[in-house]
Amino acid sequence: MTSGLFDRTVREFVREAMAATPTPGGGSVAALVGALGASMAAMAAGFTRGEKFAGVEARMREAVDRLQATIRDCEDLLQADVASFDRYMAALKLPKGTEEEKRARSAALRDATGQAIEVPLRLMGVCRDALALASSLAADANPNVVSDLGIGVLLFEAAAQSAYLTVEINLASLKDEESRREYDRRASELLRDIAELKEAVVGTVRDVIWQGAPRR
Repeated sequence: MTSGLFDRTVREFVREAMAATPTPGGGSVAALVGALGASMAAMAAGFTRGEKFAGVEARMREAVDRLQATIRDCEDLLQADVASFDRYMAALKLPKGTEEEKRARSAALRDATGQAIEVPLRLMGVCRDALALASSLAADANPNVVSDLGIGVLLFEAAAQSAYLTVEINLASLKDEESRREYDRRASELLRDIAELKEAVVGTVRDVIWQGAPRR
């Protein structure tokens, strides 16, 4: 696991994100939001323990471990987002005075663009998997903190949708039409899964919240 931006204070990160500098940018913020989603889901699972929840406590402990791994994945992807941008900028600065230099520069830009697409796609996959895990927890989670699980789910969706915008802006500069279609197919499948999971989990969360109470 890498270190760096994750070691900033919240205030420092916000200041760096709002500054007129390329990084941390939207991809990095999306990864941080994904980590926050995992922290909320892990908190809800962690509070689902004790005699009342004896039947599901072991599953909840396992979920906490998996969500901690999700946080580590998001940290790594945050750093990877910064690295992919730096790689793209370095490719832009390559010389292009000769035909050979132009070919080398074009290849470097193509590779850098692919990396800039793969990183947010990986984040979308991480969020999809975390949503699937949350879906398996929602009905059994401690009702006192089930809203926090729901907040985690909404953050996963926000992180994934934000990552998709990063995918799109890089797809727009990709000249290889076949690669563009394949990337778009992968992203569309992830978005579909994420939307379905989010709706299902939020519905379950609201059912738990309002169980036995009159609906407004």
